[in-house]
Amino acid sequence: MRDQSFQSKPLLTKREKEVFELLVQDKTTKEIAKELFISEKTVRNHISNAMQKLGVKGRSQAVIELLRMGELKL
Repeated sequence: MRDQSFQSKPLLTKREKEVFELLVQDKTTKEIAKELFISEKTVRNHISNAMQKLGVKGRSQAVIELLRMGELKL
């Protein structure tokens, strides 16, 4: 029997979601890095990791998939 309080683990980390929330606001990698106090390389790594988890090949596809899943809002 399953425990009713079981919650599935979120697909993206909190930071990956933050990065994509800024991407949909049309922020550049440089702007995202500055806003989150991380390097541009780290921003690109978060984007790459999220794309891999989603099984997509580009940022646009990742955004579309996250919107479809309800993980992001415009």
